[in-house]
Amino acid sequence: MGEEAIDGQPVTDEMIQGWANEAESGYEVETLRKRGRPTVGDGPGAIVPVRMDAVLLAALNARAEQEHVSRSEAIREAVRTWAHIA
Repeated sequence: MGEEAIDGQPVTDEMIQGWANEAESGYEVETLRKRGRPTVGDGPGAIVPVRMDAVLLAALNARAEQEHVSRSEAIREAVRTWAHIA
């Protein structure tokens, strides 16, 4: 079995011990809750797979890039507009 690495750097015993010490000392729950993806509305988000043909996907990618938003945000905005939700 190969050596474990993070971002291409080998993980050392000292690193593991440091992480264990940090975990044993405890974490601030509010700080941890702020990590990760931002919320997308009220409550937890749901993943909704959508199929698109190549032309529609290319148009979506181009418009999202032009508007400097993620593809997901572009889709959410389109659905909000279609569903008449602010």
